[in-house]
Amino acid sequence: MAITEDAIRDALKAVNDPEIGMSIMDLGLVYDIEIDAEDNVTVEMTLTTPGCPLGDVLSREIDAACRDAGAASAVIHLIWNPPWTPEMMSEEAKERLGWGIR
Repeated sequence: MAITEDAIRDALKAVNDPEIGMSIMDLGLVYDIEIDAEDNVTVEMTLTTPGCPLGDVLSREIDAACRDAGAASAVIHLIWNPPWTPEMMSEEAKERLGWGIR
């Protein structure tokens, strides 16, 4: 049975940014997910800052989450355009972090 994008998205909800303690999905760090016919997954994502030292850690955790969800392999591409902004966070993340509360 082929893996679905929804299954990968659900799996990635368990991957937390260790500095912020929130899911990379809620933070809006994942820009795109592609799955080929052989269940190889490609994730395009960014980090909150280009100098973030946790890129390798997150890449390993994303790879493991994708494989646990049934992916044959996972490739993570870090991209910087468009740059991440707090507006990309889910409403839950914005509320939890106090973003936009006046």
